[in-house]
This record gives sequence, C-alpha cells and structure tokens, in this order.
Amino acid sequence: MTAELVRGQNHPLSQTRVEIRVSAGTPVLALASACDDAGRLAGPESVAHPGARSLPGLEVPGAVAGEHRFAVDLDALAPSVHRLGLVLVLPPGGPVRFGAVPAPYAAVALPGGADLAGFTLTGLDSETAVVALELYRRQGAWKVRAVGQGYADGLGALLADAGLAGPAAAALAEAATGLVPSGDITLAALPTAAPPTVPHGLRVAQDAAAAAAPPPPPDPLPAAGAPYPGTPGAALAPSSADTVGGPPTIDYAHPRRRRTTTEPPEPGPRAVPSPEADRPPAPVAGDASGWSLEERLYNQVWGMFEDLARSVAAYRSACDFAESRMDRELDEALSDPRHRLAGSGNAARDAARARHDELVARAKAVLDRDLAQLTAESEVVEPALPASYARWANPVWHGHGVPEEAPMALRLGDLHLPERPDLRIPMLVRAPLERGLWIDNGRTGSEAAMTMDTDRLRRAAMDMAVAHAVRLLAVHPGDRISVHVIDAAGAGAASLAPLVAAGVLAGPPAAGAAGVTTTLEALTRRVDLVQMAVRAGAPEDLPPDVDLADQLLIVHDFPHGFDDRAVTRLRYLADEGPAVGVHLLMVADRDEASAYGPLLDPLWRSLMRLSPVPDNHLADPWVGHAWTFEPDLPPPGSRVLEQTLERIAATRRDARP
Repeated sequence: MTAELVRGQNHPLSQTRVEIRVSAGTPVLALASACDDAGRLAGPESVAHPGARSLPGLEVPGAVAGEHRFAVDLDALAPSVHRLGLVLVLPPGGPVRFGAVPAPYAAVALPGGADLAGFTLTGLDSETAVVALELYRRQGAWKVRAVGQGYADGLGALLADAGLAGPAAAALAEAATGLVPSGDITLAALPTAAPPTVPHGLRVAQDAAAAAAPPPPPDPLPAAGAPYPGTPGAALAPSSADTVGGPPTIDYAHPRRRRTTTEPPEPGPRAVPSPEADRPPAPVAGDASGWSLEERLYNQVWGMFEDLARSVAAYRSACDFAESRMDRELDEALSDPRHRLAGSGNAARDAARARHDELVARAKAVLDRDLAQLTAESEVVEPALPASYARWANPVWHGHGVPEEAPMALRLGDLHLPERPDLRIPMLVRAPLERGLWIDNGRTGSEAAMTMDTDRLRRAAMDMAVAHAVRLLAVHPGDRISVHVIDAAGAGAASLAPLVAAGVLAGPPAAGAAGVTTTLEALTRRVDLVQMAVRAGAPEDLPPDVDLADQLLIVHDFPHGFDDRAVTRLRYLADEGPAVGVHLLMVADRDEASAYGPLLDPLWRSLMRLSPVPDNHLADPWVGHAWTFEPDLPPPGSRVLEQTLERIAATRRDARP
C-alpha cells in the first residue's frame, strides 16, 4: 500500500534498492543532490544532472521529460552522504513557474514494483526549481521525506542554499540546464518527450494545484549584528524597520521568492484600493525555512522571539530618547533668564512635554501594531506545535504516540516581557541538551519565591522536574531515554509517584549516601567508557552491560547524602556527560550547598537555571531585556502526565522480546 505523504512527513524505507518515479504535467529536468548530514553539498561533483549523470549508486535521466524513472542503490552511496535530494527544474523556454503547471508527483517505489511512498507537490507558485523528495539516513536506516520546497530564482539559488559558493552554484546551474556545455551534453541537444498521461488518482490533486496556498516559508530573519543563537541571553539582530519614524513591518516573505500568485493580468481599469490591502498578511503556522514542519516551526518560534525583542527594544529606546530630549529642553527653558522674567517658561515646559507625549504615543502605536501581529501569529502557531514544543494543555498530548525519531528541540516553559505579559513565546532548547538543568527551589532566588511557603515551593520545583522528565520520555523513541533518580532523603516521593507507578525509571530512586554513591559511580563509569570508545574510533565495542540509551539523572535535595567524592563525580557528570548522552536535572537550593564555598561555582554556572515560579532572571544583554520565565505545568486536576506515562509504559512492554 502506497503511503501518501504531505509536506514535511517522512516514511521508513524497507529496502535500500529503490526506484525514483516522477510524473509531471510538463517536461522537467530530474536531478539528484548528495548532501551530508547537515544538508550541505561537498562540491559541484555532488550533484547528478544531464551533464554529469552518475553518482555512486544512481544515474539520473539525461532527457527533459514529463515522466522520469531511475534506480537508486542506497548502500552504494558514499559514507559521507546522508541526504539524497530529488530536484525538479523547469527547463528554459518552457513554463516560467511551477504554479502555472499541474502539480508534479514524485514517488519512491520498489524496482519494477509498487510505490512505497508518494508525494503530490501542491501549493507551488513562483518556484522554478524545487526539492521534491529527500532520502535521508537516520541511525543506520533510510527514510523518505516529502519536502516540496523550491526557489523562484532557480537552480542556482537552490544550490547556493545547499552550500555551494555563488559562482560555483551559478556555473553548475547553467551546466545542468544546458545554457553552457557540460561534458558532451547540453540541454539544447537533449530529446524532449511529450507530456505524459496523468496517472489514475492524480488528476484531482493536480486540478487542485491552482488553489490558494499558504505563503511560502521565509528564511530566518536576517541579522545586521551577531546572529541570535537558540537560547535567550544572546545578542539580538537589530532591524531597521523597527524605528519610531514609520510603521514597523514583520516581513513573512521568503527573500528568494516572488509573492506573485497569478499570471500578469491584461491591462485594464485601475482598481480602487481596498482597505484590506494595508493590513499585514495573515500568519501561517510553519511559515519559516526548514526541511520539515518541525524545523520550520522551531525557526518560526525563534523568529517570533527575535521580533518581540526588537519591537520592545525599539519602543524602550524611543521612550528613553523622548525623556532625555524633554529633560534637555526643560533645562534650556529654565536656564534662560528671558523665560523666567517674561513668564514664557510655562509655555516652553508645556511644549517640551507635548513633544515628549507625541513621540511616546507614536512609539506606542508602532509597538501595538507589532504586538498585534505577533499575537495573531502566536494564536496560529501554538495549536500547530508538536508535542515536544507544546504546552501540557495542548490537545496534541491526548493523541500523542511514542515517536520514531528524537525531537529537534524541547519546550522548557514560556517567555514574556512586561509590555505584553499575555504574549507568551515558547522557550525552546535544542535536543539533545547541551547543558544540564537546575530548578532552583530556594526562596532567595526571586521575589515570587520569597512569597511562597518553603514546602509548596519545593513541591512545585520537583513537580516541574517530573514534568520535564515525562516530556523527554514521551517525545523520544521508547528505548532512547533511561531515567535515574537520586532522592537521598525521600522528600520527593510524592512528586515521583507517577514515574515510579508507571515503571519507567531505570531503577528505584536512590536513597541514602550508599544509593547516591552507587548511582553516580555507574553513570561516571558509562561516561568514561563511551569517551574511550569514541576516542578509539570503536563506539560499537562497548561492554554489553553499558546502556546505549541516553541517561537522565534527576538529583533532588542536593547536597543531602553527598560526600566530597560524590560532589566531584556530580561535577564531572555536569561537565562531561552531555557530550556522551548523560544529562543532569538538579532540583536544589544553592544556599544549602554554601558550605562548599566557591568549589561548586563552576557547577552552578554550567547548568541552566530555571525557576518553579515566574521570575525575570533570564537576561538579554544585547538589548537589555530581562525576560520573565514561566514554567509550563499540567493544568490542575489534569491526568495528562499519568496518561502519557501509561502510553510510554505500554510501548516499552510491547517492545520487550
């Protein structure tokens, strides 16, 4: 049975010898791009096209045609090739864009047999070169992903985006499309086949290709300064649009694509402008660059974060300027004796205040317009987020199953600024975690924590840690995460009860000094063995008792039960563990560990501090913002954690031999 894919969806391949099939309503060129695991081309030799048709394991067609078939032996590809893309290109002299022709159909099939997975490329518009499908290697197995992304500027822009230098990309594009000779073959000399008969079952999809489609995804926002990394507290890229002198714009257009949605119209009467024309475009979930919907949503969320940071920075800067200008004008008015003697000082002060209020009002109007667009985008994006990005209140958790692949990122909570507290931006961090997490259950960490009872604060911190552990287990394949718990005094038993009852822990929570020592010794040994195996180039030669899954260690009530040796091992895990799949999640009060003095300062600095209550401790020094972090916990009375754990436990039981 053929799996009909939608854009961004993937499907496992049961065989490594497959056949690529293309059916288009117009003659097209079929190319293949062999990329590394980051989607980058090693050079022009990594592209198979009519002028250089062969790559190890495949040979693309040499003719412009409406139908193409060619075999691919995935086992024969070079070891450095992790992504094999099927690229369709409109030849010169034909249709000027894919939006003007029937939607192409691409499939991966058994050699001479049935289709395994197919994808109809609907929603194309001004693109002239498009990546239809991508065969990619993940953990030793091959899968196919429906991509359907292209470029209005043609093959050269596509190749440049894949890592080829501008001149090399342009030269290869010309060679591939026959504008200059490449070897002994040029497009002008290639035979052109007649348009094919549309296969049964595709006519409806092709007839729908002319329907309105969502705007094409943009690249990440361009940065005039330093690039914005994936965690708060780094430099923001300034935007020339966010100034007080004119209305701001949030440009959702792809910089390499034209926004044309129809053929150029015949000359006619000039239309009366509509009030709708001045409104910004309606936001669309996934309207960002990326090879999958998950990646596009991740880039869109961080684009929203950058937009909010820049808009608020521009507003605050305008207010500061208005305040300083008013102070300067008031000083000048008061220092002039003529104003004091003639009684005109009051008029000068009133004029200065009026100019101040006008400038602040203009800045506020700009901010409100920007925030209204971001709010509308947030309302569209939040319901579309996958489980790894979603709030616990999102309905996606009710139908969530254990995935086949690890997620791209994880949601730790929400971020917001005082100018619009109700506009929450998901705080996403890339997975696997590059730093450990520290949930601060101390009362001196923030004003909100000081107002809470100590027991309630500690329970909230441990509940937050359990929620993060359940999310990690739920969004990874069933055997990819093993969870260990150190609860030396047993104070976290109530919060840990769902994990213990579901049987998803690697073992009972470690109690007492002996339990702390045993758990830390086992994880330290795993880190040492994996590091040695990786350095020796033989990661497959680990002892059979080493768990190959990633390890998550939850430490509660530190430093209770820890001696000096245990503290040293904990620091070692925090520093060396993330690189080899051992991650730390601490629930601790720094003041309780003050007896160790500066010895533990490197430990606290190596961890990302989170708060179980809203707290503005996340600093953004480039624009001067203090972002308020708010944890994401299941709604009161909800059983979403228990239901998710039941599904995880059932999946693990079914997977056991």
